[in-house]
Parts: sequence; structure tokens; C-alpha cells
Amino acid sequence: MAWNTPGGNDGGKRGDDWLSRLSGPFRGIAGDGGYLRWIAIAVVVMLALDSFVLVTEQQRGVVLRFGQFARVMQPGPHLKMPWPVERVIKVEATQIQTFSDNVPVLTSDENIVKVEINVQYRVRDPQLYLFGTRDAREVLAQAALSTVREQVGRSNLDTVLGAREALAVSARQRLQKSLDAYRTGLVVTELNLPNARPPEEVKPAFDDVNSAQQDRDRLVSEAQAYAARVVPEARGKAARVRTVAEGYKTAAIATATGDAQRFDLLVAQYKAAPEVTRKRLWLETVQDVLSRNRTVVGGDGRQLIYVPMSAPTQAPAATTPPYLPDVLSPAVTATTVADDVRPGRQPRSDDREVNR
Repeated sequence: MAWNTPGGNDGGKRGDDWLSRLSGPFRGIAGDGGYLRWIAIAVVVMLALDSFVLVTEQQRGVVLRFGQFARVMQPGPHLKMPWPVERVIKVEATQIQTFSDNVPVLTSDENIVKVEINVQYRVRDPQLYLFGTRDAREVLAQAALSTVREQVGRSNLDTVLGAREALAVSARQRLQKSLDAYRTGLVVTELNLPNARPPEEVKPAFDDVNSAQQDRDRLVSEAQAYAARVVPEARGKAARVRTVAEGYKTAAIATATGDAQRFDLLVAQYKAAPEVTRKRLWLETVQDVLSRNRTVVGGDGRQLIYVPMSAPTQAPAATTPPYLPDVLSPAVTATTVADDVRPGRQPRSDDREVNR
């Protein structure tokens, strides 16, 4: 008969035996308030575990007391009041997050260009990040797109394609001001515009323009290098010419000064002894003139002695008379002979004859 059949008690006994065997080991604990004691211990352990909070170096803990902001926990171990009094929301404060997008923008000269945006940011204020705005990341994305559109819209196409660094700097500053105004608690660490390209329909024409700009930059660099090499050389030559000119000026002034002083001395000597000074000047002049011409030694006109002497290497041969005029004074002849036979003098082949 089944255990639940009226009048059948075997099934009821077997169920009671099973419950008795299952609760047997706990009868000692439950006796004399054992259940309550273990429940109290479990509650105390849970409260202790819930009151201890460990915040890592990359995190910041935002403490809420009855749902209202209370404080911010810095990295390290902390204690708080157990739930439901206080609870902690951990925020990744040092982690660098990235937002990227590719958006078409209209430039100031009415050209459409596709600009790639890359924004890197992190949490600076955990309280504002959680409660300053509804969704800080979405606000950053929309603010970044708006800022880039504004900055690119104020520039022409050449600037957007070739000089995006300045646009990126101004866009970053503008974006940070917007994030502060929207109370997002975020800080922009980097904003780049890595790529900007024209529409595919006009891309070949823009490629030609870029190639021409690169050629221009290359030619300008080569010209600057050439100027850097030639200008110092020209300055060195100019300095050398100036130095030579200064030396020539100094030498000319010194020579003129010496000649003037020598002339003054000669004037004084001439005033003291006019005849002697006049004769000496005449002899020195004749000696100087004859020393730079062919030398001829003459005698009485009856016997001629040809003295071979070397001619100047470059001076042309001059026509000389075949004989020495008798009007040549003995003093001049003696001076010339003495000058020609002085020690160390080299004979010249263009000198004519010697008349004894």
C-alpha cells in the first residue's frame, strides 16, 4: 500500500526517519539557541568583510552614504560603514582611454575633407565623472566631433591637408574647455588628426598638388643648403680682400710718409750744400737708370771689347747706339764700371761692347 494511502502509516514513518537522520548532526548546535549564535557570527563576518575596502593604485573609490556622495578614497586599504549605509564605486582613474572616429568636414573654402580623429583621455575627477553629467564618455565624443568640425571649418583645405599640427593643438584646448564646462571630470591627454584625405572623386588632383608641394619643399631645402655653403665662402673672400686692401693702404701710407720725410731731409741738405747735393742726386739718378738698362763700358773709341751679358728673360731687346758718345763724363763712366764690376753682380748678355 502506498505511504500516502489513507490508513497506511509505513510511508509516514519512512519520511520521519529520513528527516531525523538529516537533522541529527545539527541537534547539538541548535540546542540552547545555537542557530541564533551562528547567525550572529555570520552577520558579523559579513559586516566586517563589507566594511573593508582595498583600492588599487589605478583606482579611486567614490563613497556614497545613503546614495549621496560622501568622499573619495585614495589608493590603499580603507574602512567604511557597511551596506546599506555606505557603498563604494571604484573608478579607473589612471587608465588612458581612446576615442576615434572618421568624420567628413566642410572647410572654409567650401571643400569636403574626411578627417580622422583620435582622442586619448582619462578620469581626473571621479566625483564629476560619475555625477557631473549623465554619460561623460558620450559627452566627450560629441564634444570632440563638434570641436574638430569648428576648427577645420575655420581653415582652408591646404591647411587641413598639410598643417594639421596647429589645428590639433587648438582643438585640444577647445575640447578641454568644453569638457570642463560640461562637468565631465575628464582630462584630454592627447588629440591628434593623423589623417585627412579628400573625397575619392578628386583624389588624383589632390595627389598632384601634394607632389608639387613636396617638390617645392625639396627645392627650398636644397636652395637653403646651397646658400649655407656659398654665403660663408663669399664672406671669407670678402674678408680676405678687405684685409689685403687694408695692408696695401697701410703700406702705401708708410711709403708716402717715408718719401715725404726723405724729401724734407734732401731739402735740408740741399740748402746746406747745393752743389754737392745736386751732383750726388744726379749721380744716383743716372746710376739707378743705368742699372735697369743694358750696361755699356766705353773707352777711347779705337778698340772695342764685347762683354757678353745675360739679357732679361721677359724684357724686349732695346736698340742701343753702336758706340758710346764722347760726351759721357769720366765720372759717369767710372761710376758705371764700378757698379758693373761690384761683387755679386751677374753679367747680362744684352750689354753692348766695352770700348777701351
